[in-house]
Amino acid sequence: MHMTIRIGILGYGNLGRGVECAVKQNKDMELAAVFTRRDPASLQILSQNVPVYSIQDMLQHKDDIDVLIICGGSATDLPVQTPEYVKYFNVIDSFDTHAKIPEHFEHVDKAAKESGRIGIISVGWDPGMFSLSRVYANAILPDGTDYTFWGKGVSQGHSDAIRRIEGVKDARQYTIPVPSSLEAVRSGETPELTTRQKHTRECFAVPEEGADLARIEKEIKEMPNYFADYDTTVHFISQEELDREHSGIPHGGFVIRSGKTGWDTEHRHIIEYSLKLDSNPEFTASVLAAYARAAYRLNQEGISGCKTVFDIAPAYLCPQTNEQLRASML
Repeated sequence: MHMTIRIGILGYGNLGRGVECAVKQNKDMELAAVFTRRDPASLQILSQNVPVYSIQDMLQHKDDIDVLIICGGSATDLPVQTPEYVKYFNVIDSFDTHAKIPEHFEHVDKAAKESGRIGIISVGWDPGMFSLSRVYANAILPDGTDYTFWGKGVSQGHSDAIRRIEGVKDARQYTIPVPSSLEAVRSGETPELTTRQKHTRECFAVPEEGADLARIEKEIKEMPNYFADYDTTVHFISQEELDREHSGIPHGGFVIRSGKTGWDTEHRHIIEYSLKLDSNPEFTASVLAAYARAAYRLNQEGISGCKTVFDIAPAYLCPQTNEQLRASML
């Protein structure tokens, strides 16, 4: 058993680059290889002396990698890639289509049990850290109500939806919790909140020369599934301003459970977990790296199959020994 966990990255976008940075911060890990659908020669990665291979050549390197972190998208990449590659590697993904997680789990679990590997799915902050917060809070306060607020942060999917509108050159969309709703929940009230009462959406769009701004604004505000159910504000700005003020990918949010205890449920309690992230992909990547350590350790113990964050004991995420954890963190 070698001491250093050898990590492979599949897909080198914002998330893949984030994983590369996270591996650098974890002293018990090293980046063994990056795999890409692009021409490997065209890819300039941050690490020195780490090979970049074509996705076609992955299986030739299956003995060089302890855990493969799959950095594709949830819509079309992960449903195919995770069940396929868990046949050859221990894998982690950040699959985040909540409604399809049970189905994704079944596919990965079947393949992982057949291959004797581990697949940990839906790792990140939501699903991921927020999911853990909801589970712990529900177990502790069975008589209660859950609230999840996202933002303030850039939604990459919503930004992309605006960019697809005719006459829009570039765009960013921020999801923002409604302050009065957040405060009401924190104060111990348990309001029933509609979609519109929980979040607003703020859009910054760069129009093409001579584009019909009124039409673009109307198309954004009436877009089903994305904006129609929200109070939405649209700002038209220059490309320079967008590049200067809105180039980052911040995000975050709050998971709150408001519950009651006592013989006559006379006492109220609030559990709150919050995140304020400068970089959504780098934070998600940092969670993936911690769970890669868990995947490696569990597989060393002979465990196989699909797991989620609910199945992994916290000690498996940490580089410290159990003795060190008891002495320093308990």
